[in-house]
Amino acid sequence: MSGVNAFVRTASATTWRTLAAMVVIISAVAALAVFLFKLTVFGAFALYFVVWWTLLFVILPIRNQVETDPELIVPGQDPGAPAVPRLREKAIWTTFLASAVFLVAIPIFELSGL
Repeated sequence: MSGVNAFVRTASATTWRTLAAMVVIISAVAALAVFLFKLTVFGAFALYFVVWWTLLFVILPIRNQVETDPELIVPGQDPGAPAVPRLREKAIWTTFLASAVFLVAIPIFELSGL
């Protein structure tokens, strides 16, 4: 698991690296869906988008810690706002989880021709 964590940390170092990693992973998974399960390209990306967006809301609250230093709290800031949200890392983890769920869901639900 440390290899995956190292990849996620490296890939999430900048926004461009994060986007590039996500595009590569999503494209590979969509290509698998098109060739193995006979989905259309649009159908594969549309279904993947729905799965990804749904799972994002599952992953967002994981490992969040609120800001405890009163000097770092901005006036009007929500008291439950995370101190370090790590959104780029969570985007990559969401991509990995969505890829697995997506590839498991396709054979379960007969979606060929979507």
